[in-house]
Amino acid sequence: MSNPILVVEDVPNILELLDVTLRFKGYPVTTAGNGEEALETIPNEKPALVITDIMMPKMDGYTLAYKLRRNEETSDIPIIFLSATYVTPEDKQFAMSLGAVRFLEKPVDTEDFLLTVAEVLTNDRRSPSEPMDKKQFLEGYQRRLEVKLGHKNSQIVRNERLLETLPESLRISFEEMLQDNYAQRDQIQWELDEIYARLEKSLNEE
Repeated sequence: MSNPILVVEDVPNILELLDVTLRFKGYPVTTAGNGEEALETIPNEKPALVITDIMMPKMDGYTLAYKLRRNEETSDIPIIFLSATYVTPEDKQFAMSLGAVRFLEKPVDTEDFLLTVAEVLTNDRRSPSEPMDKKQFLEGYQRRLEVKLGHKNSQIVRNERLLETLPESLRISFEEMLQDNYAQRDQIQWELDEIYARLEKSLNEE
């Protein structure tokens, strides 16, 4: 196998874990921290497989997959999604409708991960599905983000209420969790605002 596996992940320790795991099995690997970096890397590296997280800054995994499928030069590259956030049946269905061949939930089971990679590279070469059109993609992604934002806001409300009742000795870990929730909510809101802007632009172009 001469062409590398491209791993796209914005969390450094997860990226390192996936990189080391694949290299230990003898796979050539190249990495990117988000979808934009991946698109810059792909023309030079010509990966045999793209393994990508979904929720990332600058360009998320859904958008990366959409762009890969819309480009004739990259439309046949198999894509495996990894996610800890987008794991509902609807999230997975949307991911697969974008042309992914597999979907794995985080935290990743190493053995299952390696088996999936091997299967995709050796005998899972499916004919690429018809790429999703722009409006269909944006509206589908909008629905996924709105559901995620509502769920994250509910988590924040519960955490804020809980903090008011906890003794000082227990507050630190829940305060850290709340800060993580705020950061995730802001990321989802940013992605949603981007989708709203792209939908409005698309409608104005019609």
